[in-house]
Amino acid sequence: MIPDNAAHELAGCLERLRWIFWGYKTGGILDWEYSPPKSDEEVRAPMAAQTVEKLSRISSELNGCTRCRLHSGRTNLVFGEGSAKSGLVFVGEGPGFDEDRQGRPFVGRAGKLLDKMILAIGFERKEVYICNVVKCRPPENRAPQPDETAACSPYLFRQIEAVSPRVICALGLSAAQTLLGRTRPISQLRGTVQFWRGIPLICTYHPAYLLRSPSQKAAAWQDLKEVIKLLGT
Repeated sequence: MIPDNAAHELAGCLERLRWIFWGYKTGGILDWEYSPPKSDEEVRAPMAAQTVEKLSRISSELNGCTRCRLHSGRTNLVFGEGSAKSGLVFVGEGPGFDEDRQGRPFVGRAGKLLDKMILAIGFERKEVYICNVVKCRPPENRAPQPDETAACSPYLFRQIEAVSPRVICALGLSAAQTLLGRTRPISQLRGTVQFWRGIPLICTYHPAYLLRSPSQKAAAWQDLKEVIKLLGT
């Protein structure tokens, strides 16, 4: 049995609470509408729009670019393409003949193989982001030279920062060395998780190399499985 004095105090507390809540209600606090948590898509949509805007600004800065000798032989500058909200970015070396003609990355024979690699890890091409170290085709598809890479890589880095992926996959030696700032061979850079500005980075063979050396496709598949693991898919 509750003592009379305790019951009186309890009644007083309840009365004060009633007046407090009544005051909140008259102030509109209790009339606030319930807002359910936003879905992942609702959260990502405005972020993707901001990413598109950032990428558009970077691309516009490269219009008519003459920062290195590669501009003299290009038909089209190849900026990059794909999902602005992608968790995965593929970085290649530079445009080839077909890419230079179409202004899109990885659309030739190597691009068809890359499409298969992307499908093998559970994505469609449109769901990832694809770009290159240099945006203009090197003569005869040679590797970019250090001064050409130095002129173009700041734009690559800004692209990656804009997309802010969960994982980066470097395709070939030029991409791996540019992102890691190392001169070691691709055979030493692949096989372990590296990092670019805190983002996990997997190095693997370039699709063009795999077309010439199909025996290395098994090794490349091991690298792609590491990408899958890092993505958590």
